[in-house]
Amino acid sequence: MTSILTNNGAMVALQTLQSVNNDLTEAQNQISTGKKVGSASDNAAVWAISKTMESDVAGFEAISESLAVGEATVAVASAGAEQIVNTLTDIKELIVSAQSENVDHAKIQDDITKKSEQVAAIIAAAQFNGANLLATDIDGNSTTSMGVIASLDRVGPTGTPSATEISIDTVDFEANVDLVANLTAITDSTTAATALGEIEAFLSTAIDGAAALGSDSARLTDQGEFVSKLTDAMKLGVSSMTDTDMEEASARLKALQTQQSLAVQSLTIANSAPSTLSQLFR
Repeated sequence: MTSILTNNGAMVALQTLQSVNNDLTEAQNQISTGKKVGSASDNAAVWAISKTMESDVAGFEAISESLAVGEATVAVASAGAEQIVNTLTDIKELIVSAQSENVDHAKIQDDITKKSEQVAAIIAAAQFNGANLLATDIDGNSTTSMGVIASLDRVGPTGTPSATEISIDTVDFEANVDLVANLTAITDSTTAATALGEIEAFLSTAIDGAAALGSDSARLTDQGEFVSKLTDAMKLGVSSMTDTDMEEASARLKALQTQQSLAVQSLTIANSAPSTLSQLFR
């Protein structure tokens, strides 16, 4: 039925145009911001999940920094331990050469003393950011192990996350490889024989300590790589949930622009209907 009081066609066309305009505004916002879910009003469930994941990503990025500091601390200690092994090997060679009677034991002992002091200096210097894994007390607070935050564990989507640590123990070369206090001074072949047994024990301790630090370093490196990959995967997950698919959005924008043009034409035609009706009464 055609009515001069109510233009049904215009009302329908106007509703269609308003709907298209709303969709067009949404598409333009998604393209300009790069987000299809930028607020809770867009999709409350997805927005909540993405925010939880984003907070976890921030946590794992902090963990990566912690692991990097831990790796550096262990790397410094490992370099010091390996240098100590080399120095102890040199000392062992000197002691072996002192087994004979027709050598200058005083000169050999002088060389051993200097190298022993070098070992002590390496132990004291092998610290990073105040932490020394070759010392008896790692950080001056009676600490014998160093905790490195390694992961963030969450049970369920709303569970409280908990941090886990990798514990790195001191190898305590300060006490266990104290040549200055515990290596017998060489004065003859007899004391040289005693010192040889002692240096063998020190060398074994140093090798074991260096190996332990090497294992700790490898573990931290592996964990760092895992956390990096996990962080990237979580970022991709958040992106897939909230970021705009630009190809899809661009195609949708063009389609909506076409729909808008057609809706405007439909509204124009519908608005002209009353004037067409008036011609019937001329």
